[in-house]
Amino acid sequence: MHPLPTQSLAATLIVASSFVTLPTRAQTSPGSSPPPSIDGSEAPRPPEPRVFDEEAAAEHLTFDECVRRALSRNPTALQAQEEVRRFHALMEEVRAASLPTLIGFGTYTRLDHNRVSGGVVVIPENGLNLDVTLNAPLIYPRGWVQWGQAGDQVDVAQANEADVRRTIAVSTARAYLTIITEKRLLETARIARDNARSHYGFTHAQRVGGVGNRLDEARAAQELTTDEVTLQNQHVALLKAREALGVLMAAPAPVDTTDEGVPTQMPSFNDAMNEADKVRADVVARRHAAKAAERTVHDAWADYLPYLNLIAFPFYQTPPTPTIPQTGWQAELVLTVPFYDGGLRYGQEHERDANAGEARLNAEATLRQAKSEVRVAFEEMQRDDIALDQANQSAGFARRALELANTAYRAGATTNLEVIDAERQSRDAETQAAIAEDASREARLDLLAASGRFP
Repeated sequence: MHPLPTQSLAATLIVASSFVTLPTRAQTSPGSSPPPSIDGSEAPRPPEPRVFDEEAAAEHLTFDECVRRALSRNPTALQAQEEVRRFHALMEEVRAASLPTLIGFGTYTRLDHNRVSGGVVVIPENGLNLDVTLNAPLIYPRGWVQWGQAGDQVDVAQANEADVRRTIAVSTARAYLTIITEKRLLETARIARDNARSHYGFTHAQRVGGVGNRLDEARAAQELTTDEVTLQNQHVALLKAREALGVLMAAPAPVDTTDEGVPTQMPSFNDAMNEADKVRADVVARRHAAKAAERTVHDAWADYLPYLNLIAFPFYQTPPTPTIPQTGWQAELVLTVPFYDGGLRYGQEHERDANAGEARLNAEATLRQAKSEVRVAFEEMQRDDIALDQANQSAGFARRALELANTAYRAGATTNLEVIDAERQSRDAETQAAIAEDASREARLDLLAASGRFP
């Protein structure tokens, strides 16, 4: 063995002293606990936060139950239902112009005295007149086509409701899968923290027993506190994920998971592409909107046709007068011919044509996007499955490497640098495995949503 150069030896002593010299005054922020001392008899433990028990407060539901409740309670889904009702009401308003109307009137007249002409009372001082007005459109093409167009808008609103329900269901499913992943990441962080605690306990026992050193103990304590930070952050992430699912379901409390959720049987590529074209809710909704817009263009002819109304007035008059009998009726046929309206109908026709073009382009873009999502989801699912298999193998190798590193360190064959490095690699590998597992589930959900099979 060759002696170390003087400069190298001095640098080594300076580095070592930076690990073993403890600060005399801890730099802490207001309200925080001082940093743990490695001279204690056990591993440093942070205080447990005094908050509500999120595990007990959360309602545990299955994947299907969460989606079902979200569709029945989510405010956005309920607003979409109300929108369908609104368009149905608008259709009823438009329909009224094509149906008969019946209106009654009553008039009582009091004069200061009778109006007499040639000894005959022409207008009595007290008079009561009752009549009914019947207005029946006999030929009204414009109203008829507007009635049909309003019915088309009801169909469009129903298709949009299905699209909104699809969006809510997919968002709920993603929130459900996020909780599954966060729970897996929380368990990974807890295992990493426990491994670090065990390693710290061993290094501390060695130093107290006179066979270890402060440098190994400080390294182990630093790794333990770092893992504790990760664990606390993961608790917060899981809490937020549970709350997010509860908000989507309009639940009064956070919601937790009980199963894996996504079905395992996936459609073939050709089936997914065909279903995306025919049954996917947003594609169907845009197609309905384009069809309704095209109908307004085709029905423009009705604006130029005349229309015929029947107006009838049965009445009752008391007392009768020489000019007005006590009972009677009057009927009229009114023909309206719209010769020229200043170009209003031409402008409306051009506007409808532009709206139809926009709706047609929107439907084409939505279908193109849907098929693109199917292709991406199908490829993503296959590659994510490969990545998941590799990530699980990597996590297994990392766990084995950590076991070997601990065994070698306890036997005195290596320093704890190898143990700490193995702990970090094991933690990272387990995290990547959890992320890969989530990506595989997400890819399946993406394929089901892209093909229109979900919800």
